[in-house]
Amino acid sequence: MLGPWLSTPQTEMSPKSLLLIGSDEILDPATRHALEAAGWDLDSAPDAASGLDRIDTAGPSIVLVAWDAAGATGVDLIRQLRFRYPDTIIVAIGPASTAPGAVEAMHAGAYDYLVAPIDGERLTMALEQALERRDLLDPVLNLRAAIDAHPGFENLIGRSKALLRTLTLALRAARTDSIVLLTGESGTGKELLASAIHQNSRRKGKPLVTINCGAIPGELLESELFGHTRGSFTGAIADKPGRAEMADGGTLFLDEIGDLPAGIQVKLLRLIQQGEMEKVGATSPTRVNLRMIAATNRNLKEMMEAGSFREDLYYRLAVIPLELPPLRARTEDIPLLVHHFFERLKRKYGRAGLRLPGFLMPYLAGYHWPGNVRELENVIERLVVLTAASVITRDDLPEYLRREPAAAERMLLDLPAEHFSLEALEKEIILQALKKFSWNQTHAAQYLNISRRTLIYRMEKYGLKGRKSDTPGDPG
Repeated sequence: MLGPWLSTPQTEMSPKSLLLIGSDEILDPATRHALEAAGWDLDSAPDAASGLDRIDTAGPSIVLVAWDAAGATGVDLIRQLRFRYPDTIIVAIGPASTAPGAVEAMHAGAYDYLVAPIDGERLTMALEQALERRDLLDPVLNLRAAIDAHPGFENLIGRSKALLRTLTLALRAARTDSIVLLTGESGTGKELLASAIHQNSRRKGKPLVTINCGAIPGELLESELFGHTRGSFTGAIADKPGRAEMADGGTLFLDEIGDLPAGIQVKLLRLIQQGEMEKVGATSPTRVNLRMIAATNRNLKEMMEAGSFREDLYYRLAVIPLELPPLRARTEDIPLLVHHFFERLKRKYGRAGLRLPGFLMPYLAGYHWPGNVRELENVIERLVVLTAASVITRDDLPEYLRREPAAAERMLLDLPAEHFSLEALEKEIILQALKKFSWNQTHAAQYLNISRRTLIYRMEKYGLKGRKSDTPGDPG
């Protein structure tokens, strides 16, 4: 399960239910009639607190935020909605004079910003487009639910395309005895994924034995991996099985395989090819039947080309290569991870009443997280343990997270006196972001803090297409 914050309210939800948070006056009678004629079930709440209560009980398909009623707290409300209800589609509506706020609303997680006064036809069209987005999201949620039905995979939190692709392939690989090579930066969850693969394999009733090839001195690693016989070296007072023998019938997880010394690489290759090994001091080989999973945060191909990692061993290990993406490449998963760690750590440390306001999410989502998921978890644990008050504030964040997130208010906009086109502004921002990253859609989407799918939709909407020569290395 992904956590209680993602649970669907028990109340029956209309497929076209709309909750307006803010003043009812933002929708005139004609617009309300158009909504009703289009099949929309409209509910309203005068302020943020009552609006959040209505979402908990009614579970609307779309939330409409009246920007003029929300005032300066409009962005904070959107952030809080996105933080508490990551699956909810949010549409903001307000005057054109709040153009900088409109841009920030999109950054904060709003699907769209509509300029008031708005007629019923324009509003219903925008809501229908938002529903289409929700329908596109449903397959992702269904895929995530199907993955979570398999033990161990629920510990790898996220719904980003990059993560779900890796988890889907891992689930397929788990059903075989093929060797799996897990790659990815430190802290991305390789050990969790190795455990999930084992738990869903035919060897799940047998042990999963782990050895960290980088944590054991080279002179001791061979003995730890393959075992030794009595008297084989000073201090060997009895026969000792190695990790490979202990994994017989199960799975051997070789973490940090890139740190394996050259001499042991040869012996590991023999274990893979022939299913046998020699203990230190033994005169005959020992046969074992195991499944092997290896992991590394190093580039084995570069090591192979440099001569520090055997080519034949690399190709034996990389039968099924799976890469866990760094957190900076799946920033849309950060709110889910924050929720997961925050709720778990509150229970662990008895801090049930502690609150993490939604306005802090941009500080967390805007950081590049070089230590990946592990670093994020450590930061959340620090906040839970050290925050003295009942509400976490910006001052409680580590100093390197306290920098202000990029704010649209700091953009210098030369607004014309007579007429202003919000769509033109959005088109220009997207165009500049694409140019900034040489039309790489993935990087531009990350910079704008939107999904790549949303960026592609906006590009198609405004007819933005880069030349092939402008798109080096872009995945699509």
